[in-house]
Amino acid sequence: MDVLRPNLIRIGGRVYRKNLIQEQAFPHEEEEDFYAGPGDCADEPCDAFVVEETERGFQCRVEVPSPLYKYIIGKKGETKKRLETETRTSISIPKPGVEGEIVITGQHRSGVVSARTRIDVLLDSFRKKQPFTHFLSFALNQPAIQEKFLQFKEEVLEKCSKDHGVSSSLFQNPAKLHLTLGTLVLLNEQEIQKACDLLQRCKEDFVDQITGGQPLTVEVAGVEYMNDDPAMTDVLYAKVHMKDGSDRLQVVADQLVERFVASGLMLKEWDRVKLHATVMNTLFRKDPTEERNNTMTGKSSFKERESFNGQNILKLFENFYFGEVQLDSVRLSQRFSSDASGYYATSGQL
Repeated sequence: MDVLRPNLIRIGGRVYRKNLIQEQAFPHEEEEDFYAGPGDCADEPCDAFVVEETERGFQCRVEVPSPLYKYIIGKKGETKKRLETETRTSISIPKPGVEGEIVITGQHRSGVVSARTRIDVLLDSFRKKQPFTHFLSFALNQPAIQEKFLQFKEEVLEKCSKDHGVSSSLFQNPAKLHLTLGTLVLLNEQEIQKACDLLQRCKEDFVDQITGGQPLTVEVAGVEYMNDDPAMTDVLYAKVHMKDGSDRLQVVADQLVERFVASGLMLKEWDRVKLHATVMNTLFRKDPTEERNNTMTGKSSFKERESFNGQNILKLFENFYFGEVQLDSVRLSQRFSSDASGYYATSGQL
């Protein structure tokens, strides 16, 4: 990394430098650490969080999901010790698996603020490395769509099974056909509830106004591929568009993602949501138990995969009609789950 051009991380409207340091006691091990940048509030009042004055000094409480405790503790407690030493604070962390708050205490307000800032940056960095747990989706698993999808699968295998890499294991589970709007990392019940509450506010703030309180009628028709070379296809998807030719579905999707990104519950990946329904994915071949989700994960897409030649499929099924469907709810779907219908279990919906 160029020390003159360090990576920058934005949290709560502030910008921090992400520096690499090397512990003297372990000359061969490099560990990440974080220091506040020009917006550092270590030596000045900070309105990004609450610091309480107590009889013994100052304290600040941080809500942290239990799976992230280990990143604050560090190997053999080294990260926690270093934070405490450098900021002259004491950091109390709940026991592993027990949900609660991390409490930072110290004699000086600036030290408590500095410790809190550095913990926030650490958590932000490691949260981004977690596999997603939930996603916002529109279900496309209505019986008529499933029937047409199975017809598509049958015809593809009949006409294109001799093409390189094409096999029955590549196809999506018809009960889980869907549009993914965006993915989330929700690590405890409080975060799931926060996402559910935000979904309801979105309904009240703009979704009902855009849709007129009525389901959106869309058509699923035609197939397209994700990558540059159709002879080396990893993901084939069905295209989705509004039957009336409007952009209301796109507007709803983009505004939902924008609101979730602004809340900190979702990372911004694209300027606009790519409306598509995955029908074939080479990740399914690699692991038959792999969740048949779409490729907007930012995680599993880096697994080794054997591409397939999709040229004939694209030519023969360019305009394949999967059907018409009424989209009447956005769901907060749980990854690696199934409900009674075979679709993903729903944590909340609007």
